[in-house]
Amino acid sequence: MNFQLRLIYWFLFFLLLGGYPFRAASQTNAVPTDSVKTLPVKKKKRAFSSDKILENLKQLSKRKTIVGRGLDALFDFDAKHQAAAALNPELISNGYEKHNYKVVRKITFKRLNSFGYSITDTTKVPRNFVEKAGNYVHARTQRARIRNNVLFKNGEPLEPLDLSESERLLRQTEYILDARVLVNENTSTEDSVDIIVITKDVFSLSGSAAFNTKGFGRMQLNDINFLGLGHQFRNKYEFGIDSVNRTWNYAGSYTMENISNSYISAQFIYRDEIQSAQKGVNLYRDFYTINTKYAGALSVNWFMTPIYFRNSEDNRQRLNLNFSRQDFWLGKAYKLKSYNLGYDSRARLITAGRVMATQYYNSPNADYQNNILYLGSFGYSFRKYYRDQYLFGFGRTEDIPAGSLISFTTGYEKGALYNRYYAGGKISFGKYSTDFGYLYFDAQYDGYIRNKRWEQAELSNEILYFTKLLSVGTWQWRHFIWNRSSWGINRKYGENILNINRQEGVRGFGGPERGTRKFVLNYESSLFTPIFFLGFRLALVNFADIAWLSDGNKSNPFHTKPYQAYGIGFRFRNEYMAFNTIQVLLGYYPQGSSPLKTYNSTRPYYDFNDLKFSQPIISDFR
Repeated sequence: MNFQLRLIYWFLFFLLLGGYPFRAASQTNAVPTDSVKTLPVKKKKRAFSSDKILENLKQLSKRKTIVGRGLDALFDFDAKHQAAAALNPELISNGYEKHNYKVVRKITFKRLNSFGYSITDTTKVPRNFVEKAGNYVHARTQRARIRNNVLFKNGEPLEPLDLSESERLLRQTEYILDARVLVNENTSTEDSVDIIVITKDVFSLSGSAAFNTKGFGRMQLNDINFLGLGHQFRNKYEFGIDSVNRTWNYAGSYTMENISNSYISAQFIYRDEIQSAQKGVNLYRDFYTINTKYAGALSVNWFMTPIYFRNSEDNRQRLNLNFSRQDFWLGKAYKLKSYNLGYDSRARLITAGRVMATQYYNSPNADYQNNILYLGSFGYSFRKYYRDQYLFGFGRTEDIPAGSLISFTTGYEKGALYNRYYAGGKISFGKYSTDFGYLYFDAQYDGYIRNKRWEQAELSNEILYFTKLLSVGTWQWRHFIWNRSSWGINRKYGENILNINRQEGVRGFGGPERGTRKFVLNYESSLFTPIFFLGFRLALVNFADIAWLSDGNKSNPFHTKPYQAYGIGFRFRNEYMAFNTIQVLLGYYPQGSSPLKTYNSTRPYYDFNDLKFSQPIISDFR
């Protein structure tokens, strides 16, 4: 074991020692509580408990010394008390049914900057130079941009669910950390209502740079709220790449959300890389709320992607396939009647149609034919949302989807060489409760039919479960279990593109193995500590990953030896900034030649699958 790996190992070991008071407390007769309150817990006094250390540091920060001022500037000792008083998981409902259909008389917008302010504590203000400097360089979200994301307007009646859905829409934007939409009960009358909208910004600028002694470098610059307009631009440039063709890669995009309060967004993409490329324009409008009647998209893209095919000599050959695609879909939702007076039904029936035209410029064989695909879809959707914390974030308010979705799709592909039919279906549901936790399940099957034979078909499923939030003092704890599987059926030659690398299966694994069928199991335990440093929250992690991957088009993945990883590490994030979550893991890989290695990542490993109808489905085989 080299010196750097040994140093990281001991660092992780001492970090995990910080979780000892939590484990000791859980062995007593403590009662797990909801995140909104903490019941008295009998603890044995320990001379070196983490809470006592933090309390000593807090007392030291109050001294008028250089050390004291430095601790006060770097650490937020009040944040741990906010963590202990996290949100009680609750159903996001209107909450103001008595104000339905009243005229909106006045809307007041309170826009809080990124650092030093609290959406629940109006007395909090920036305390030090770092917070004040961050707010100075940050462009606060413009009032017009926030107004575009609420569903009510001055002088118009307040529809059911407008308040709760507006609050959720604001939180779903990348540039708003948290939001509250409240009725001013003191000024509301029998026929009119005043509304207060409170938002807190995310610091939108982020960037990174990395270089090595061999001449390779990577630079990234992102702004997810350009000039406070809600526009997002992302840029990544790599140079010094050891390749025969060229030495650089570039990927960039520019997105404008909710143009002119139409909820239509536009995205421009330009990606020019050695292995792949894309240029395109996309216009889209989702079923962004439960009450949305129309949704659709229009996109034009050009792609370059590598494929493998059999040449005339029956040998495997690589080709950079160039093709363009025009894609258009339109859908409408129908509200189901509610027989419960005062209750607005959340169930919707949805119909949609889609037309997708693909043109190949260097097709190697008949598998890649110019075609037009016509699709029609019918679905049922029921959605509701809960509020909670410490799921994928580090204390921010998170909206958890629950409900069900069923959809069926049929279609017809008219090709230059042959025609074929398409059929598919999907079912999914999500359940959440304060005692049970959260469970999400989906299953999907789709593919093409030609000469009464399925081809390019896929059977896939996903199961995600996490426990309720366990709290002891200021420590928060959750367990995650995740299962994904994908079963390719009669895929094209060269379509053994499934992998189990990193986010697709085993954390830290980067092998060249590919297949057409896989089964993945992931387990993770996240322990959120009360440590805050410059707004960063620290969490300790242990994980176990296991995955099976087929080695051929029809082989059973369970006939192969599974790939495994077991490890520990830490993860930290500043919820007030646009930086991704940073994690460092030390893993053990039994199947590797170097079984012990570190894995660093800034991409989230888990995420929610919203139960909203998106478009007539075409499976994403990955």
